[in-house]
Amino acid sequence: MPETFSIARLPKIIFGAGTLSQLPDEISRFGTKVLLVTGDKSFLASQAWVELQSQLDRHAIAFDVIPVRDEPSPELVDAAVRDHADGGFDVVVGIGGGSAVDAAKAIAGLLIPANSVMDHLEGVGPELPYRGPATPLICVPTTAGTGSEATKNAVLSRHGADGFKKSFRDDALVAVSAIVDPDLLTTCPKSVIAANGMDAFTQLLESLTSTRSNAMTAALAWSGLERFAQGFWDMWLLEGETGPRAQEARTHMAYASLMSGICLAQTGLGSVHGLAQPLGSLFPIPHGVVCGTLVAEATDINIRALIERAPSSPALSVYARAGALMLSDNLRGNDALDGLVRTLRDWTERLELPRLGTFGVGDGDVDRIVANSRGSSMQTNPVVLSDGEIAELVQRRI
Repeated sequence: MPETFSIARLPKIIFGAGTLSQLPDEISRFGTKVLLVTGDKSFLASQAWVELQSQLDRHAIAFDVIPVRDEPSPELVDAAVRDHADGGFDVVVGIGGGSAVDAAKAIAGLLIPANSVMDHLEGVGPELPYRGPATPLICVPTTAGTGSEATKNAVLSRHGADGFKKSFRDDALVAVSAIVDPDLLTTCPKSVIAANGMDAFTQLLESLTSTRSNAMTAALAWSGLERFAQGFWDMWLLEGETGPRAQEARTHMAYASLMSGICLAQTGLGSVHGLAQPLGSLFPIPHGVVCGTLVAEATDINIRALIERAPSSPALSVYARAGALMLSDNLRGNDALDGLVRTLRDWTERLELPRLGTFGVGDGDVDRIVANSRGSSMQTNPVVLSDGEIAELVQRRI
């Protein structure tokens, strides 16, 4: 039987070193007034920002800037919309890490309708259909990990006991263009490289083992994993360097991150991202850290559950192939499965990814975390995990 699948809308993709210089031309396709949504530190302190301002001036493009300090909240989005809805902006540009890009998506979606984002957040509030229209959006990632430039969902968070981490999601929020310039990764510190790189790896692996994986996304995800294997450790070790080896590593990781975003948007993810929702909302844990600290144990528990309950699942061969790829070895079967888990555990220690307890997670929190982990990502995990298995996963990393 031939496969049947559909691929949702994607942005126009402009990839390569130095492609940030094309941003003014992309903006000019829509007008001469832009709302720039960016992080509040690295990019605004970079030489790239100085050069971009000069380019915008030469193109007679006026701009306002919204800085995003942490993971975006509904309150940040609503305030930005309230303050800028009457600004006459022709286009929104999200330039920064996943937080800035997600904030830009939500703001672009609501500048014209000007209602609260709470109207549309999944699982929170009335969940009204989004009618738009959205302001055109251009995304420019400055980290390699989230792949948010290629997705249709803006992830927003509210922290605390009644916290949540939910998506405002619609095809109209997909960027019209994504400019992926590996040169923008030069300023990433090791901690960001580690967390974001493990996010990209997790997204690639989970999209491959997702119950919605298909031939096209699998091809893209494998290419992303290959590039991850070629670039991640060099990028981490050569943090901030500008030589050819470091530049090549950043290009590999920019590509891997982009593929992870494209694939997750089409296939969904798995147990790590299922747990990222409650962990990231109930506790002050950065998303990439959640992925990095959980992926080894999640992979181990998934493999064990598949062997016990679904030994013919294609996900087992995916895990084995990933193990052989990450180890650059000709391992097969159980040896490759064991090798993958062993390698991921070694990475967790080598990257000094913190345990959940560092952020205040304790044994008494496990039941609440498990109860809130059954969102869309957990639903595409390759095997249905019991509450006990999810609890074990969390407890292993406390």
